[in-house]
Amino acid sequence: MNKAQKLVQMVELVRRAGGVRADELSSRFDLDARSLRRYLADLREIGVPLVDEGRSEQRVISVEPRWRRTGVQLSLAEVLSLHFGRTLFTFLDGTTFVQDMDDAIERLEPAISRTHAELSRELDRKFVAVPEHAKSYTGETSEVIDDLVTALVFNNPVEVRYTKAAGTSSHYRLEPYTLAIYRQGLYVFARDARADQVKTFAVERITEIARVWNDKFVVPADWDPRAHLATAFGIIPGDPEEVRLAFSPDVRTYVRERLWHASQELRQLPDGWLELTLQVAVNVELVNWIHSFGPDARVLGPPHLVERVRADLVRTMARYADAG
Repeated sequence: MNKAQKLVQMVELVRRAGGVRADELSSRFDLDARSLRRYLADLREIGVPLVDEGRSEQRVISVEPRWRRTGVQLSLAEVLSLHFGRTLFTFLDGTTFVQDMDDAIERLEPAISRTHAELSRELDRKFVAVPEHAKSYTGETSEVIDDLVTALVFNNPVEVRYTKAAGTSSHYRLEPYTLAIYRQGLYVFARDARADQVKTFAVERITEIARVWNDKFVVPADWDPRAHLATAFGIIPGDPEEVRLAFSPDVRTYVRERLWHASQELRQLPDGWLELTLQVAVNVELVNWIHSFGPDARVLGPPHLVERVRADLVRTMARYADAG
């Protein structure tokens, strides 16, 4: 049995007339004295009014006579949503995020009705989140996350060493505003104190962090992470431009089915291609997405984006030519 199942059965036992001996609880659930104290503390924390009387073999655990177990029962839809939501965060395995989430779900399990309890044990086979190419947050990165979240909650600045994708490393004093999840990765929107600008930092590239616990910053009243990302084609904002793309008949249905950006407009072209217009920042995220369609995507504008994509393709062709 897991912890939640043990707690449910313990409640039933202590409600018996006359209660239950502490040594019986320890034996039945394979708990040492310390674990038993922790389990009893958990029951008290969720509102079970325990009565603990006697010592050693005569120690008896019971509940106040007038108490009846009450509380919220989770519906089947809520159980399914809770479980499926947990599967979306498998990329955070090994961090305190997932440990705390699992503990919270375990403590909620007693709220699952007996009718649905058996069904809930089969959910891992009925619902699955297919993992993307996730980043790893184990080891030292997990400790970075802990410090970063603490600084985020208490509005403490942090001194960090950050290594960019190209390999260059720099020191920053950051004021973390928001922690964001994007494509199985964690990013922090933080004000770079020296540049006086909110920037995006990938958490796994923070190699050193020190929370300035005796200092605090004030998050601007008008800060809105969604507005910050309004021009981004992903996680990196910038000055928006009108981007026009055309997609071949082979992929136009796929393109039409998805909302790529809030600003998008679609128009069917006479030659069968589909035109997509966006008001977004032109950066590596957008360029890489265009390349992912290969010959089924064509850039119509702006001119500098046409040239950038064309130059990438020329370099790619040259590398294949060099390889024979």
